[in-house]
Amino acid sequence: MTAALAALLVVALVIFVGWALSGPFRARTRERPQQSDERRALESAKEAKYSEIRDNETDYRTGKLSDADFRALDRQLRAEAVEILRAIDELEALSEAAPR
Repeated sequence: MTAALAALLVVALVIFVGWALSGPFRARTRERPQQSDERRALESAKEAKYSEIRDNETDYRTGKLSDADFRALDRQLRAEAVEILRAIDELEALSEAAPR
């Protein structure tokens, strides 16, 4: 009877320690706000714009673009990327200001 009780206490202790150690992970998943469709669209647009910038740089390095064309297109793509980042920042500011 004592061995069974000791085994039960060990199992209960292991379960409790596992539960306590997983607390930060459980709290993090609960607190994570769900991304809105607008946020997902902006994140997708940001990644696409970054890809366009990398493609532009690759085209320039391989000689497909002249120096003037590269600079003009690079300036335009980076300005568009900045606008996307500003939109993401504004969306974050609005979501932080909104009552939960």
